Amino acid sequence: MTAQSWRALRAKKYQLSLRLFLFLNAICALFSLLQPLYTAPSMTIPLCTIAMGSVALLVWHWKFEQQKISMSLISILFGCLWAWHITIKFARLANNDTSYLIVALLGVLFIGTIAFSNNISAFALHSAPTILVCLWLSKGAYWTGMLYCFALPVVGITIQNIIQKRYDNFAQSLMYKLLEERETFSDLSMLDPLTGLYNRRGLQSRLDTLMALDTSKHFVLLLDIDHFKAYNDHYGHMMGDQALIRVSAAIRDAVRSRDIVTRYGGEEFMIILTNTDPIQARLAAERIRQRVYDLKIPHMFNQSVATNVTVSIGIASLAGEEMDGALEKADKALYEAKNLGRNNILASEDLTLA
Repeated sequence: MTAQSWRALRAKKYQLSLRLFLFLNAICALFSLLQPLYTAPSMTIPLCTIAMGSVALLVWHWKFEQQKISMSLISILFGCLWAWHITIKFARLANNDTSYLIVALLGVLFIGTIAFSNNISAFALHSAPTILVCLWLSKGAYWTGMLYCFALPVVGITIQNIIQKRYDNFAQSLMYKLLEERETFSDLSMLDPLTGLYNRRGLQSRLDTLMALDTSKHFVLLLDIDHFKAYNDHYGHMMGDQALIRVSAAIRDAVRSRDIVTRYGGEEFMIILTNTDPIQARLAAERIRQRVYDLKIPHMFNQSVATNVTVSIGIASLAGEEMDGALEKADKALYEAKNLGRNNILASEDLTLA
C-alpha cells in the first residue's frame, strides 16, 4: 500500500460516512412525514428541507463524488434543522408531552451514532442543537435521561476513535515498513549478488533516466578478464568468484561515484562514464587496467601477457548512438584489443583518443 492508496482509503471512508448520514436523514425525515409520531401533524418546513435536501445532496455527491462537502458544515446544518422541527412539533402537541422530546432526541442521536462512529466532532455538531433544544423545552423534566442518552454515544465514539487512531498508526507504521522492505528488495534485485555491482536489470533502470539526457559526453567501456575460463578450470570456481569480487572492487574504485558499473556477463563488465571527454575516458580505462593488474592475482595460464589476472577494454562513445549501437562498437573494440595481445585498451574506429 502506498501513501496515495492510504489517502484514497481515507477518502472512501469520508464518502461512505457522508452518504450514510444523508441516507439516514432522508429515511428518518420521510418516516416522520408519512408515519408521524403522536397525533400532531409533522409537516414542517425544516422536516421537508431535511427530506428534500438530503436526497438532493445524496444524488449530487453520487454523481460528483470527487467534490468534497464540509462534514462539519453539513452536520451542524442538519442538526439545526432537526432542532427547529422538534421545536415546532413540540408546540403542536397537546399538553406539551415531554416524552416526545426523548423519542426525537433518540432519533437524532441514532443518525449521528451510525453515520459518525469515527468522527466525534461531526457527531457533536449534529447532536448539540437537538440536545440543547430538548433540555430547554423539557424545563427540567427528563434532563438526567437526556444527558445520559447523549453521553452514551459520546463515550462510545470516543473509545472507538482512540482504538481507530491506534489502529491507523499501527497500519501506517506497517505500511512504511513494508515500503522500505520493498525498496530494499527492489534494490537487491538490481544488484549482482556476488560483486555488488549493478546487474542488467539495475543497468536498465539507470539507463531509462540516463538516455533521456544529453548523451554526447557519455562513454561505454566494455571490459573482459583475460583467459578467465582457463583461470576457473585451473584454480576452481571458488577462487574464480574471489577473483571476480576483487576485480569488481578495483573497477568500482577506479571510476567516479556517478559512473555506472555493471557486471554484464560472467567475467564481462560494462562501465558507463558520464559527462566526460575522450581523453578522460581513456585515462579512466587505463586506471582500471592498471588497478586490476596491480591486484597481482596469480594466473599461470595468462603468461603471454603476465603471470597475474589482467583485463582488456573496448571504448565507444554514446554520442548520437542508441545503447545497442554503442555496445556493438565497444564489443568490437574489445575483441580487437584481445587479438592485439590482451591487457590492452582499444577505442572504436570512429572515436579518436589522445
